[in-house]
Amino acid sequence: MCHVSVIEFFINAIDCTEFEGKDILEVGSRYVNGSVRPLIEKFCRPNKYVGVDIENGKFVDIVVPAEKLIEFFGENKFDVVISTEMLEHVKDWRIVINNLKKVLKPRGVIYITTRSKGFGYHAYPFDFWRYEIEDIKKIFSDFEIMILEKDTEPGILLKARKPLDWKPTDLNSISLYSMAEGKRVTYIPEKLTTIRKISILAKRFIIKMGRLILIKLGI
Repeated sequence: MCHVSVIEFFINAIDCTEFEGKDILEVGSRYVNGSVRPLIEKFCRPNKYVGVDIENGKFVDIVVPAEKLIEFFGENKFDVVISTEMLEHVKDWRIVINNLKKVLKPRGVIYITTRSKGFGYHAYPFDFWRYEIEDIKKIFSDFEIMILEKDTEPGILLKARKPLDWKPTDLNSISLYSMAEGKRVTYIPEKLTTIRKISILAKRFIIKMGRLILIKLGI
């Protein structure tokens, strides 16, 4: 879901000279209640705008998981990389973030929005992580951070530039708040505890039933 605050962030943060005549990659691009793509394509006139996601849909040009970006595109291919409301949904966040960094050209710019602790559970199809300001500072310590701020809803908004002499930071020791474990962890175990499994299934059931009730009421 593309929140209004995310659209506002892009309106305030983008510099069209970063996009004009350039090659843009959006990861997690499927249209779900909003997108920054029309804004960028209309006003910033990129040379190429490629949207990728794990399934077909509006604004998805290529179906490819974020974990396989480098395998598909190669390194240093895009001038700008965009990821809105995607990182909380990928289990192997280190692989995905390293791919986002690697597919970006040196001196290229990355825009990321994602959710922090306090934002509700929203499986689409999964909801694994919450990121805080300090987490993003560590994760992108190998980039030049241009903008890093809290969202009005619990979340973070990031704009950063890849250095010419980029050397990837080691992400292995960084822990994040896990929605599955209910605490900060370095990795999610392959098998969750039985209590956590029941909790996650119960949340999914409640969300599903709530949607069905709203549909029946015509809301």
